[in-house]
Amino acid sequence: MIRTVEYGSRELGEVLKRTQLEYADLNATVAEIVEKVKTGGDRALFEYTERFDGIALSSETVAVTEDEISAAYDSVSEELLGSLRRAKENILAYQTRMYETIAAGQGLRNGTGYVLRAMERAGIYVPGGKAAYPSSVLMAGLTARAAGVPEIVMATPAGRGVNPLTLVAARECGVSRIYKIGGAQAIAALAYGTESVPKCSIVTGPGNIFVTLAKKLVFGNVGVDMIAGPSEILVVADSSADPRFLAADLLSQAEHDELASSFLVTTDRALAERVAIELDRQLSVLPKRAIAEKSLSEHGAIVIANDVREAAEICNAIAPEHMELCVANPDELLPLIRNAGAVFMGHYSPEPLGDYFAGPNHVLPTSGAARFASALSVDAFVKKISVIRYTESQLEAAAPDIIRLAETEGLDAHANSIRVRFEGEKKDA
Repeated sequence: MIRTVEYGSRELGEVLKRTQLEYADLNATVAEIVEKVKTGGDRALFEYTERFDGIALSSETVAVTEDEISAAYDSVSEELLGSLRRAKENILAYQTRMYETIAAGQGLRNGTGYVLRAMERAGIYVPGGKAAYPSSVLMAGLTARAAGVPEIVMATPAGRGVNPLTLVAARECGVSRIYKIGGAQAIAALAYGTESVPKCSIVTGPGNIFVTLAKKLVFGNVGVDMIAGPSEILVVADSSADPRFLAADLLSQAEHDELASSFLVTTDRALAERVAIELDRQLSVLPKRAIAEKSLSEHGAIVIANDVREAAEICNAIAPEHMELCVANPDELLPLIRNAGAVFMGHYSPEPLGDYFAGPNHVLPTSGAARFASALSVDAFVKKISVIRYTESQLEAAAPDIIRLAETEGLDAHANSIRVRFEGEKKDA
């Protein structure tokens, strides 16, 4: 069911390719939706919402009301609300620490430096089609809040009604407005604005392929967090690992999507065999068995490495969204890891800990993008504005170098902008 491949084999090369976001047949459809919402505003937005989500909206009904939020709170148990608030506390604390670190670098040193400015309005997209993800509200909303964004706008589809916990999470995060819109049309509305939906400076959050392609199209007019693909996990394990744990962790991502990728990398062949058996056992009782089974058979693999060096090489080549180091001493392996969205250390730090509770963001680079990208953080919601201040004497000392460099590039006016400030003094002398 899940294939086993050897280090250096042709099959491993196929594993490394995995799912990429290339859907040429959908590009034209998404481009048409984005353009019509851009030019048609509410009218186009409401037409697409009725066509795709089956609900008729107007400027009076597109936004979630206070009564709907109150009803959502009434339907959420105290236990669930408590869990949400404890997760909120961890996430907000983590992102606040990150912000404080960035903010500490502000100011001028030798005439140069930067100041931080939060984006004026952030748009967060929360999926609501196949499943609801209140955790995504926490991750994007609290990160924007820690960055000091004054207005946070959320879009989530409401074809089956908005999940109550999604609404509660939005209120807990300080979301200003919530709109009952989804898909590519929602991304276009957040990016360009309509009569009812305000234009945002950045659009963040995961979504289906239509949402993802729309984010690619609007980038440049607004910022986007990342172009995320199907979910991924790579688990590195040695003989100290429990096969039950490993199988459960691999399935935690496989159940997301038929296109999700789950990898086990190990130097222990006996462990690999036990994990394969355990996967079959756990699959037999998994509610989303069909999805997970297809994911494992088409996009999963157990990779046999000869030593730790080879295991790390495979990890860095795959550059997974989530990486678990289920080994006796993960601290020894971590320095060898260069490419990963998030790394989970040891047998009791499974991936769902990061999805819901630990604090670091679960919006992570996928499809190998961890080679150059990082998790969503406060960095995405702030701008570092460079500040430069030289005194007359400092500029005069630097003038010959600046003039020489500008003239080398054929930019005489640039050179003159410096020269003119000191020519008068030389004539007077």
